[in-house]
Amino acid sequence: MDLLQSQYTDEEQERRGKGTQWAKESHRSNLNIKSVINQSFSLLASSKMDLNLPGNRTCRGCTHKDIPSKMIPPANLTMVNEFLLVGFSYLQEKQLVLFPLFLCLYLLILCGNITTVTAIRLEHRLHTPMYYFLSVLSVSETFYTIVILPKMLINLLSVFRTISFTNCAVQMFFFLGFAITNCLLLGVMGYDRYAAICHPLRYPVLMSWQVCGQLSVTCGILGFIISLIMVNLVFSLPFCNSNKVNHYFCDISPVIRLACTDSDTHEFIIFILGALVLVVPFFLICISYFSILRTILKIPSTEGKKKAFSTCASHLTVVIIHYGCASFIYLRPTASYISNKDRLVTVTYTIITPLLNPMVYSLRNKDVQLAIRKVLSRKFHLK
Repeated sequence: MDLLQSQYTDEEQERRGKGTQWAKESHRSNLNIKSVINQSFSLLASSKMDLNLPGNRTCRGCTHKDIPSKMIPPANLTMVNEFLLVGFSYLQEKQLVLFPLFLCLYLLILCGNITTVTAIRLEHRLHTPMYYFLSVLSVSETFYTIVILPKMLINLLSVFRTISFTNCAVQMFFFLGFAITNCLLLGVMGYDRYAAICHPLRYPVLMSWQVCGQLSVTCGILGFIISLIMVNLVFSLPFCNSNKVNHYFCDISPVIRLACTDSDTHEFIIFILGALVLVVPFFLICISYFSILRTILKIPSTEGKKKAFSTCASHLTVVIIHYGCASFIYLRPTASYISNKDRLVTVTYTIITPLLNPMVYSLRNKDVQLAIRKVLSRKFHLK
């Protein structure tokens, strides 16, 4: 009995020793698991912090809750098929007030530019290079507003302010095409004033109808080629997760901010193209008007100086407004995009400038005023 009891005691102690050892090993394994979990969470937190560093670019249109696109497998990426234009959504019920205002401005732009083009076409005294370029500019700005304003007016009354991926690219292409064409046309109009005032005897040769046609066609072709390059640079980038465009139409800055990948190279090329489009014509305009000013100061009579300057004042007014607003938007990095202020400036050069052009040229030009009166009298039988 004593032998059996001693064997039982030895076996019991051995089992207890094994149980104690198993408990210690289990405790150690639990500690290891906890340490692994803590390390995983710390690595995840550090990776989230590293995503804000300049070298790590993620979906800039996504919020902090979104998973960075580089950490998502390509099969799980949700590619954007349409964009949501949220430009005026922050105004809420005030949008109902903006609708009739923008509708009236849109109709005034159409009426003003169409009237100007019709008056220049029907009045033979206005068949000169200066008024020819003015009519081309009016046509370009009419289509320029047609590309943007109808969709904007619909969105002001609509709950679903979506635009498809393709339509967004098309809208940006035509908007940039006509906008760049306008910039180049304003440069050509500055050269026209330079040739008329500084070289009046050679003016018929320098600005013949053939030259005028070639210059206007060149402006249009260059405008849409540069626009095609810019649009290709924007929409060749992948778009995922966020699709909210913080604007009332598809412009470069708010759209390219939604790209899921590094877009620094594309933005730099777009910036260089924008700088060339804005700076080169504006520089030529400044040189032209410097020469014009020198020539005007040499005119002996005060009346001659006023007449020479009056032919340039309208063009100068439009140039300052157009180039000033466009330079504020496009001659800076995309990262400095400020939504509310930029939307106000964009409204200025997409709505106010096309409205001012026919008003400035007609109010300051007696020939245009007389031509418009003749057109209206023929149409409505007024004296």
